[in-house]
Amino acid sequence: MKRFKLLFLLLALSIQSCITQTNKINGVSFVASGEAINDNHVKPVINLNANYAAIMPFGYIKELSNPDIVFNTDRQWFGESKKGAKQYIATLKAKHIKIMLKPQIWVWRGEFTGNIEMDSEADWKTLEASYSKFILEYTELAQEMKVDILCIGTELEKFIDNRPDYWFSLIEKIKSKYKGKLTYAANWDEFKRTPFWSKLDYIGVDAYFPVSNSKTPTVSECLEGWKAHKPVVFEISKKHDKPILFTEFGYRSVDYSGKEPWKSDRSMNQVNLEAQTNTTQALFETFWKEDWFAGGFIWKWFHNYEKSGGENNSRFTPQNKPVETLIRKQYSLK
Repeated sequence: MKRFKLLFLLLALSIQSCITQTNKINGVSFVASGEAINDNHVKPVINLNANYAAIMPFGYIKELSNPDIVFNTDRQWFGESKKGAKQYIATLKAKHIKIMLKPQIWVWRGEFTGNIEMDSEADWKTLEASYSKFILEYTELAQEMKVDILCIGTELEKFIDNRPDYWFSLIEKIKSKYKGKLTYAANWDEFKRTPFWSKLDYIGVDAYFPVSNSKTPTVSECLEGWKAHKPVVFEISKKHDKPILFTEFGYRSVDYSGKEPWKSDRSMNQVNLEAQTNTTQALFETFWKEDWFAGGFIWKWFHNYEKSGGENNSRFTPQNKPVETLIRKQYSLK
């Protein structure tokens, strides 16, 4: 009898392990473009073994202290609009790719959204009304299209710090309109302080943690670097009893890719494909086996695959680079 119970326990653990692995979110951050997409644009996503895509329409702010969000205008690219997001979602879903809808704010000249902060109570009220209009419109789209996950914001630390009551109220309004899973994309140095994780389904992290100061970081160096961050990530997951989702992750194919992974400075242009591959491998080895880790979305994936990335490209995209093979292999694991 004891032997039978032991065998049953081992079988149960084995099944649970399989469930954990096959349920991982193996996603791409699907970049909005100026045109509609079709099956030819989706095929490379399928070939990557991805099972999710983040669709990212945009709203625009003129400057960090401006409270007005402009969105769904004729001046935006097709994929940045509600109409475009809907077409992208429908085309990807038709090929059995699940969706995270991730509406984002872009500040003029690319200033960091975490620093959006108003100068007066009146402006805060205007920003709240403007953001509510923006996110609730996409909440309705998420419900209409039955997307699997809605991300309610991306890297808005000062907005949240200054107006926490607004965010708790907003989440309740979102839940009244949308019945899927919710997350928020906190920056890597923000997520520890985000106050409303208990109200969401995933703890979302844009995972640009520094892991190595080397020009060409080795896998072992990066694994060592993760030892400073992984316990903190796990502790937040345990504290709120919520899985961690890397709403963005990835590295540039450039020298010192693990030092300040959030940087997109175009003056950093020395291509280093090995650095991108090693940092990505270490991230996979650190997190993908953990049952408290839900998965993530590689940053970033362009619709015109043949023209994207390549071995002379120093940007984030893994397309047509050695790291793409690594991702394909990881995403294939069962």
